[in-house]
Amino acid sequence: MSEDQTPAPEDQAPASEAAQGDASEALRAENAALKEQLLRYAAEAENTKRRAEREANDARAYAIQKFARDLLGVADNLGRALAHVPADHDDPAVKNFIVGVEMTEKELQGGFERNGLKKIDPAKGEKFDPHKHQAMMEQPGSDVAPGGVIQVLQAGYELLGRLLRPAMVVVAAKVPGAAPDAAGGANPYAANDEDAGGGSVDTRA
Repeated sequence: MSEDQTPAPEDQAPASEAAQGDASEALRAENAALKEQLLRYAAEAENTKRRAEREANDARAYAIQKFARDLLGVADNLGRALAHVPADHDDPAVKNFIVGVEMTEKELQGGFERNGLKKIDPAKGEKFDPHKHQAMMEQPGSDVAPGGVIQVLQAGYELLGRLLRPAMVVVAAKVPGAAPDAAGGANPYAANDEDAGGGSVDTRA
């Protein structure tokens, strides 16, 4: 065989298989890189969406905050009026007046709910939550566990998940000599800023 004779097909096979293997490996590497890039873009898009929603909620909350606070006094007065309704009122005019006040209070609370303003009115016995409640006093509570709410003095409100005004409550007194909480004996009526979950808009009464 002469020196310039073309190599036999069996001599070319190993080189061809090696080239195909290199090309396949390159495609796999490129596919992995594209997949990683796609996941990164998807994560960035989701983060951007969440950030936009959070900023929109913040803007909305701060925009209606003052107006909402001005209406809380109206809600408080309507609630006080209904709480002092006389037990026996046979006068039709009085009955109609009470029904009107009840409808007004219901409609006001419905408007609050539709605009993200939620009432905080803990039930009797509910555990005191320093992020939503403000303890005004302690009293012995035979039918309420220590640290539970005995009475609500003034309802609180959240505006789009942010505390606008804490509920003012009376709390069942701790049993004397009881062991401190797992938190190391910290004040159970003080909120932990690290757990506040977004902070408050304004907690001034």
